[in-house]
Amino acid sequence: MPQSPNRTALYDTHLSLNGKMVPFAGWEMPLQYQGILAEAAAVRSHSGLFDVSHMGRIWVTGAQAAALLDWLVTANVPALTLGRARYTLFCTEDGGILDDCIVYHLDENEYLLVCNAANRDAVWQALLQWRDSRFNTVDLDDRTLQVGMIAFQGPRAIAVLDQLAPGLADRLRPFRCAEASVAGITALVARTGYTGEDGVEIMPDAEHSVAMWQRLMETGATPCGLGARDVLRLEAGLLLHGNDMDVSVNPFEAGLDRFVFTDKESLCSEALRRVQQEGVRRKLAGFRMLERGIPRHGYALLHDGDTIGQVTSGGYAPTLDSYIGLGYVSVEMADSGSRFHVDMRGKLVGAEVVSLPFYSRRRN
Repeated sequence: MPQSPNRTALYDTHLSLNGKMVPFAGWEMPLQYQGILAEAAAVRSHSGLFDVSHMGRIWVTGAQAAALLDWLVTANVPALTLGRARYTLFCTEDGGILDDCIVYHLDENEYLLVCNAANRDAVWQALLQWRDSRFNTVDLDDRTLQVGMIAFQGPRAIAVLDQLAPGLADRLRPFRCAEASVAGITALVARTGYTGEDGVEIMPDAEHSVAMWQRLMETGATPCGLGARDVLRLEAGLLLHGNDMDVSVNPFEAGLDRFVFTDKESLCSEALRRVQQEGVRRKLAGFRMLERGIPRHGYALLHDGDTIGQVTSGGYAPTLDSYIGLGYVSVEMADSGSRFHVDMRGKLVGAEVVSLPFYSRRRN
């Protein structure tokens, strides 16, 4: 019999808010509440709340914790100082992207790895395999069900955080993390997110997730679902694993070169150094449609009648009032200003390559 999907600690809260629940990566998650475009607008103008408790949260501790993570991800983990977080790629031996993650250095010999829900089992198995074979003093603890995770994002999020946890915002610079009391609830707070806006991801014990969510809603934050999250991350040019990258893609093809530290020995370093030396034949490009039309995932990209790639992500960008997409094309066609067509069910619609991100927030 098929396994029932998991539910986060906020499941009943989503129902009470009339959230439209859908299956996603083994979980029942809210797609939307009042509407995808309205929710996206709220995040861009004020603040929004996302239940991201479906993401994997794995604690890695012990004297060899940094070494184990350094072996499996592309970041220079031993160089990550206390209280810092880093976006990184979890790669296979041949350089393919098994997942994209964030590593948090919580304490001496203590790290948190946050991974995508769909890849949690694969990441966990890889950690177990290399712990058992090479780094056997490491303790691994998957606390996904025990610890909640709420993304609080938008131009008002940090000011509100300063009211709920006075002084925290001043010491919590981007990609920093700290344990703090937020509205009287102890949680790990990280200045990270997936929307292109400033904000934090708050991780209380699961039993306190509802209270945290309700307190944040009282500040005027809008509940947001997966639909708005996808719109916002695409506008910000942020990649989605399983669409824009997977094990068949290496970081250099995906334009993620800056997250690869190859001056070390790791599971994937030899393969990635070889790619770096030889170069790539295709690259991920961002493009805007020159006419109306949604470039949906899987649509072919054509140039002079020849198929040169396909759309990996695409949709309407409400902040920009335009239709945008991502897709892999030849290196030559990936330059800004290059033009091609998107085959929209037999209709060829023009598109032009633009620099990423499509949208960038105003910075104070």
